Amino acid sequence: MSEPVFDMHPTATPEVIAERQALAERVCRELHRAGLPVHRGDLSGGPHSRPGVDVHVAPFIEGGVYVDWSTDAELRDAALNLFAQGIDYSNPPPIVSHHNTVLQHMQSALLGILTSAGFEVEEPDRHGHGSMVHVTGLRS
Repeated sequence: MSEPVFDMHPTATPEVIAERQALAERVCRELHRAGLPVHRGDLSGGPHSRPGVDVHVAPFIEGGVYVDWSTDAELRDAALNLFAQGIDYSNPPPIVSHHNTVLQHMQSALLGILTSAGFEVEEPDRHGHGSMVHVTGLRS
């Protein structure tokens, strides 16, 4: 019997990953200097659940440094539980709308703060990355 084959995305070279790790640390430092609670979710070894900014490095060739905002579990869980039960997308419950609004505003704030700090940032595809911010490097 043969082992199952999983189609994994190819990973970047160790040098590229090291560059991304260094960039992620600079991102953390600047967001901390701005007064935001920051943690490296990719280094914790498990799912993160702390509110604040989650900075992580995606090791895939088309990966990079991603920054996302996490609300407190009270708001997040209330919204996600309703979402999982099924909602009318044209008229979502207030808690779901509030959670989405918080994420949208924090994404805008993170884009502005990181741009001001000298980073090149972009809003990735919402379908695959939700409210994350993609940090592509430092401006020259």
